[in-house]
Formats: sequence, C-alpha cells, structure tokens
Amino acid sequence: MFKTLITLVRGRAIAFGEEVTDQNALLILDQQMRDSSGALDRARKALAVAIAQDNQEGQRLDATRARIKDLETRAVAALEAGRDDLATEAAEAIATIETERDASATARTLFTAEIGRLKGHVLQHQMRFAQLDRGRRIARAAEAVRVARRGRIEGAPIFEGTLAEAEATLSRLRERQVVADAAEVAFDALDAATGPIAVAEKLSAEGFGARLKPNVADVLARLRQRAAGSQPSAGA
Repeated sequence: MFKTLITLVRGRAIAFGEEVTDQNALLILDQQMRDSSGALDRARKALAVAIAQDNQEGQRLDATRARIKDLETRAVAALEAGRDDLATEAAEAIATIETERDASATARTLFTAEIGRLKGHVLQHQMRFAQLDRGRRIARAAEAVRVARRGRIEGAPIFEGTLAEAEATLSRLRERQVVADAAEVAFDALDAATGPIAVAEKLSAEGFGARLKPNVADVLARLRQRAAGSQPSAGA
C-alpha cells in the first residue's frame, strides 16, 4: 500500500509538472531561446578570437620565413667571401628558426582545421536558431488564435468576456439605437403635425387668412398677368 501511495504521489507530481509546462510553454520557449541566443553569441566571439589568433600566427610565420630567406642570402654571401665561420653561424641560426617555423606551420594547420569546425558549428547553430525563431512566431500566432476562439471550444474565466458576448452586446446596442432613432423621427413628425405652424398652414389652406405657401393656381395667375402686361396695346 505504501509503495502504491508513493507511486501515486510521483505520478501526480509528474502530471502537475507536465501541466505547468504546457500552460507556460511559450514563456519557457522564450527563455530557452534567450539562453540559446547567449550561447550563440559566445560561440561567435570564440570564433572571432580564434580567427584573430590564427591571423597573428600567420603573420609570425611569414616573418619567420622572411628571416630565414634573409639569413640564407647573407650566408651564401659569406661563403662566397670565404667566411666559413660566419656562414656556419648563420646556418645554426637558420636551423633554429626553421624548427620554430615548422612548429608554427604545424600549429597553424591544426588551428585552421579547428576554426573550420567552429565555423560549421556556428553556422549550424544559426540555422537551428533561425528555424526555432520561425517556429516560435508561428506558435505565438497559433496561441493568439486559440485564445481568441477559446469561448467556442472551452469555458472562459468568469471575469473574461468572449467574442460571442461582445457580438451580442453590439447587437443589443444597435437595436437600442434603432429604437431611439425611430422614436426621434416619430416625435419630430408629431411635433410638425400638431405645432402652431402646422395649424396656421391648415387654416391658410382652407382660405382663412393670407396664404403661407404659394400654390400652383397662384403662380399660374401671376404668370398670366405678367404675360398680359408685356403684350402691346391695340392703339400702339
């Protein structure tokens, strides 16, 4: 029984850990990406230092070869002049420098190979990091969509509104606006039909008092009067 309880506790701990990891996957991924970015920066710096050291070693090797060439030229001149003692001394110096040259050339060969491996490692790291970064952006977009659709596939917290609730609120708001607009139009129509101006117009139309609005008969009579006045008289 005790063993069973221990197994149950371990199982619950693992399940809880997996649940926490799933719920915070994007945060964990962001931190892991930052850690990877730091490692990539350190690798780049190490590669830059290695390349700089290799260049310095190459310059020293070139200088050593130049010294050997110069000593050989001088030793030949000493031999031609019959100064075997000086030529022997130059030969000893050349032998020592050639030993240094060979060691430097071997070290640089190994160094160049190591730099090549470092470049391959950094390039592979950069490619993997770029792929991870693209995947992170896709995952973040997918998570945003999932949160936006959460109200359709799972229950949202009681304090958090959903898209469907927002749509329902907007629909109710529009209905209230339509009703308010209709009431405003009806009120204006009622005011126009029962106001003093409307009563005066009604009395004018029945012939009580001067007309408030011209009508077709009045306009036509005025036009006929103007036409008659513009005609020449019979005695003219």
